[in-house]
Amino acid sequence: MRTFEFQSPRSSLVGSGVSARLGELFKKLDCRAVLIVTDAGVERAGLLKAAQRGLEDAGVAWQVFNRVEADPAEAIILEAVLHARQARVDGVLGLGGGSSMDVAKLVALLALGQEQLSDIYGVGNIKGKRLPLILAPTTAGTGSEVTPISIVTTGEGEKKGVVSPVLIPDWAVLDAELTIGLPPHVTAATGIDAMVHAIEAFTSKRLKNPVSDSLAKEGLSLLAANIHEACRNGGNIDARQNMLLGAMLAGMAFSNAPVAAVHALAYPVGARFHVPHGLSNSLVLPAVMRFNNQAAQDQYATLAEIVTPGMTGSSAEKAGSLVRRLEALPRELGLQTRLRDVGIAEGDLRQLSEDAMKQTRLLVNNPREVTYEDALAIYAEVL
Repeated sequence: MRTFEFQSPRSSLVGSGVSARLGELFKKLDCRAVLIVTDAGVERAGLLKAAQRGLEDAGVAWQVFNRVEADPAEAIILEAVLHARQARVDGVLGLGGGSSMDVAKLVALLALGQEQLSDIYGVGNIKGKRLPLILAPTTAGTGSEVTPISIVTTGEGEKKGVVSPVLIPDWAVLDAELTIGLPPHVTAATGIDAMVHAIEAFTSKRLKNPVSDSLAKEGLSLLAANIHEACRNGGNIDARQNMLLGAMLAGMAFSNAPVAAVHALAYPVGARFHVPHGLSNSLVLPAVMRFNNQAAQDQYATLAEIVTPGMTGSSAEKAGSLVRRLEALPRELGLQTRLRDVGIAEGDLRQLSEDAMKQTRLLVNNPREVTYEDALAIYAEVL
């Protein structure tokens, strides 16, 4: 066995209603004043209330920054950092979707004033420390609650990542009650996003290891077995909790065996056309898998048996079945399946391909090399 490194959060708390214990967790981290980083929709839905009561009961003061938007831009992050400094907080809670958790990570780091956002893009460029950080997702998708990654929209059509183990939180808190009101189409898109994390981690060309493989397979199993029920019956607390756990396991997998071409081609779709990240991944996934099949067929065959238990046949047959199953899944769940469904025209494909080729941090992980012409062909296939 070759040498490998594996990173994960120090602690996780999983269970229905556990967000009420957030005050207790921050008290253990010696925090007296916490900034809750979220978006306005999460606050309007009342999803902060249990956390706020728990903080008050523990004697921990709190303030809310609720201006996070999807695909957060640098300006939003810097505004949140200024809020944290002015409030003199000594802890940060990210409670929301992937964007809120990504912003919370950077607020916990930058509030101390030791780093500048412009200096830390890329891998391993964080030099300083951060404030105590707890992340609680309200969607079962991004896995951001366990990853060392924060994604920032830096301009039209471009996203950059900040990647460092410093960003891994002290606690990941998975409370299915925070996801009960999630609409079916959001449940579907975020769930497929998590499935993509598991698939890309399992087939990653770089840093793939036995621990990430195990997490990817178990995460994909939970997600595939529960996504239809979670979309059909959003009040099923067990299905919701299984989706959250599956997304977390997939997040731990791709934190260590990084994602690849699906994400590289999805990012420009999200950045330029404001398509939600999970849906962007869902749109390009089948075509990227068909492109990768010659290099990842045996791995796809292994995953096919997880998505469709009891499957038989040759490796090629199983791999082909997996691609068809994942191509059918968005239709079954009521999601758009073509780029034109989200406002993208043929004339946009060259710009999207140019943007995708800038995602070198991701493309290097793909099991098969992707050229500009390859990206253009993949986009054209799903137009």
